[in-house]
Amino acid sequence: MAHTPYHPPVKRSVEIAGHKTSISLEPVFWDMLVEAAGTEELPINALVAKIDEQRIRAETPPGLASAIRVWLVERLLER
Repeated sequence: MAHTPYHPPVKRSVEIAGHKTSISLEPVFWDMLVEAAGTEELPINALVAKIDEQRIRAETPPGLASAIRVWLVERLLER
């Protein structure tokens, strides 16, 4: 990672189930998401859709960007 971890969120477009949406993630989380997608051999859109599916099933679903951050942290803790 060539950037500082203290960077404001950057808005990026993703597609979930054929619908375009945008998510704002700090670059450090985006880099982690890209790495996770590579490890899981999934395109970014497919991984975001998988996280979104889990998020929607939550009793009190967070926003998509928050769900991605939590998913990434939980993934790190499982290692």
